[in-house]
Amino acid sequence: MNTRFDRIVDDNAWCPGCGNFSILAHLKEALDEMGLDPLQSAVVSGIGQAAKTPQYMSVHMFNGLHGRALPVAQGLKVANPSLTVIAEGGDGDMYGEGGNHFMAAIRRNADIINIVHNNMVYGLTKGQASPTSQRGFKTPVQTEGVHVEPFNPIATAISLDASLVIRTFSGNKEHCKKMLKIAIEHKGYVLIDIFQPCVTFNKTNTFKWFKENVYELPDDYDPTDKVKAFEKALESHPFPIGVIYKSPPKAILEDVLREESRLGDKPLYSTTVDYQRLGIEMEKYI
Repeated sequence: MNTRFDRIVDDNAWCPGCGNFSILAHLKEALDEMGLDPLQSAVVSGIGQAAKTPQYMSVHMFNGLHGRALPVAQGLKVANPSLTVIAEGGDGDMYGEGGNHFMAAIRRNADIINIVHNNMVYGLTKGQASPTSQRGFKTPVQTEGVHVEPFNPIATAISLDASLVIRTFSGNKEHCKKMLKIAIEHKGYVLIDIFQPCVTFNKTNTFKWFKENVYELPDDYDPTDKVKAFEKALESHPFPIGVIYKSPPKAILEDVLREESRLGDKPLYSTTVDYQRLGIEMEKYI
């Protein structure tokens, strides 16, 4: 399917069969079907194979440091609230190097979508265990198998009262697109953790494994029940997918900062600083 978010590239760094291809396609289709404008969309990423996603999209993009996509994404949204801002990366990038930023972003509640490609392994750096690798998973580094409990991003996000917490699977196109659209429409911080296979470095958690180890939440499930949501977050083998938690409405970071600074409806990027009023002689610095 051709979309307005397509960007033609001569070369793609991903391995054939990588789940990143599906996530890229689902995201572009979801944005296009929602009628969003590529010129009013920004995708921020860190380092890793998943973090290359915005390089293959026709959007404003910022590719920064390992684990640092979320601070940049929040800054973009604060400066220009009219943008659709997506912070995107892998499970290592977001939950490992970016772990503290992940928790801070939830608490600040900027109106951004945090997409995490969760393949339970580091792909770019050749297959060592990631924060979400399962116990017993063997790698060239963890030769005897991972001995620590995997990080649970869903439970962590719920415990911090994230505005919206979603999990889906790249191999289920309709479900994944539906969840992406729900995430994009939501006002406030959204975690959308997407299971996806790494066909080269993770021979355990394959496409078949994910397909057999997820189940869709029923239609009568209530994501506003925090206790039930936390119980779902602790389930594994199979893992629930869908909208797992939705918090009561809460203040948005950019709205709070705009009120505190008395900017009103004027976006930060369009404001000027009255240096004379502040007693700063700018000629000294020019």
